[in-house]
Amino acid sequence: MNKPIPGIRFENGEALIALWSPTCNNAAILINQTEKLSLYKVDFGYWALNTRAIKPGDTYQFLLDDTPYPDPASLSQPDGVNGPSKALDLGPYQWKDRNWSNPPLEDYIIYELHTGTFTPQGTFDGIADKLDYLKELGITAIEIMPVAQFPGERNWGYDGVYPYAVQNSYGGAEGLMELVDACHQKGIAVILDVVYNHLGPEGNYFASYGPYFTDKYHTPWGNAINFDDAWCDEVRHYFIENALMWFRDFHIDALRLDAVHAIKDLSPKHILQELKERTPKGHHLIIEFDLNDSRFIDPIKKGGFGMDAQWIDEFHHALRVTAGGGQDGYYADFNGIVHLAKSYNSAYVYDGIYSPHRLKTFGIPAQDNPGNQFVVFSQNHDQVGNRMLGERSSMLFSFEMQKLMAAAVMVSPFIPMLFMGEEWSAQEPFLYFVSHSDPDLIKAVRKGRKAEFAAFHQDGEAPDPQAKETFEQSKLDWQRIDYTMIDYYKNLIALRKQFPALYQLNRKLVTTTINESDQTLLLERGDPHQNISCLMNFSGERHQTGVLSKLFDSADQRWNGPGSLKGYIQPQSIIIYTNHV
Repeated sequence: MNKPIPGIRFENGEALIALWSPTCNNAAILINQTEKLSLYKVDFGYWALNTRAIKPGDTYQFLLDDTPYPDPASLSQPDGVNGPSKALDLGPYQWKDRNWSNPPLEDYIIYELHTGTFTPQGTFDGIADKLDYLKELGITAIEIMPVAQFPGERNWGYDGVYPYAVQNSYGGAEGLMELVDACHQKGIAVILDVVYNHLGPEGNYFASYGPYFTDKYHTPWGNAINFDDAWCDEVRHYFIENALMWFRDFHIDALRLDAVHAIKDLSPKHILQELKERTPKGHHLIIEFDLNDSRFIDPIKKGGFGMDAQWIDEFHHALRVTAGGGQDGYYADFNGIVHLAKSYNSAYVYDGIYSPHRLKTFGIPAQDNPGNQFVVFSQNHDQVGNRMLGERSSMLFSFEMQKLMAAAVMVSPFIPMLFMGEEWSAQEPFLYFVSHSDPDLIKAVRKGRKAEFAAFHQDGEAPDPQAKETFEQSKLDWQRIDYTMIDYYKNLIALRKQFPALYQLNRKLVTTTINESDQTLLLERGDPHQNISCLMNFSGERHQTGVLSKLFDSADQRWNGPGSLKGYIQPQSIIIYTNHV
């Protein structure tokens, strides 16, 4: 049996309706609150109907044993997560990106953004208005935090409950299509953050349809998705078809899969491997993952799951501690410059060594995985937003240290990622915010946030996640741009693109030398013809060097630094220079 695509899609004016609900006795569709049509039962728990009675733009609900529910594969929820679904035909959109070709991962310079807070509009149109700015900055790919329909108008996106529906307050499906089209015309790839490890609590009717969840496992956010228990075949089909929809109908170039360590699957073929096998050539799968297990990114032919790349939080942790950040919570596992050097060399810091924070030996080596399989950053939505007060690096580190941290990412043998606003040292926090309507859920979220900060020994109260002011505080203020810092980032990105030793992510041509007493790290990147040396000084003292000719010095006065000195490296700065082989 060729399994149907869940939901409603249109072919030649006819609606093809497919619903999976193996536990109900009868199913029907209610169109525009007036017309009821029965669905007929087919194999594997599906109900189906082909009809011309429903048109694009009509609202509908499915009736399960006469109880109305939104479509779990809804493409649009114009009245929110509890309202009727809206039928959409995605086919008529006229794409203008026929000449677009998704670049290889090693060419990605990623810019992570949140649609609701990136611009004053908080919409896809607002992002489109900033594409020229991002292009001039040197960005080659934007990563959009989740857009699946969530409750209300304020959310990070990880409480989405309709994986197929694009958030209505952002601009809906057509708005996302127009944004992707515009990005491609500017030469910018689009990564979409998707959540396949859980579904949000409010508006979640999935258990009423069937066994989408399993009691075998638990996640920090609620019921685990059923990827390996009874009836799991159709749940797997539901999520794989969702991924394929983003590639096929929205021209998304890559997916960032949220926290795949929380996807529990003991099937002979892991859901991630199955997804990789179904992903069209030319598209990328990037995972957020904290198990330090290279099996997830190893090729399928070598026994891996075949994911194309993963985020490396450990690089971030080591960098922040080296820069002078605190060692509370999970940062306690990181000792600073020694671990930063190890991450440059090994990607994973914990690669089979004992972790004091976890109280166990953790990780395995990833020496055979190329540099284009690792995404690094000095900040991201989690590392900023999961601080109690949502402080960015600009609020925690000196101006000179911010420049050094940015360069430490950009000269790495990995894929660099920026978090929106860091390139101008934005002062606005990025806080955690929601707009739930259930009072008990709001209370639980507030309680959970307070408990989360206990590990970091932080006193006081976190800003109220439910308050609109918390969301408004998190919006970037484009009137407060620091053009000096933007110029710094532009030059840094341009330098990376200019030299093969920097943009070719050959981990075998990477060496590091550290001086713990001076808090300096020399990173050397090579290609067959030229070496690029990057000397970083994380201390508050000036140190003498033998470097006379510099390609780049973050202390240069053009970037409001103390000034470049021949034969010296200034405090909290980086010097980049070249040696021909």
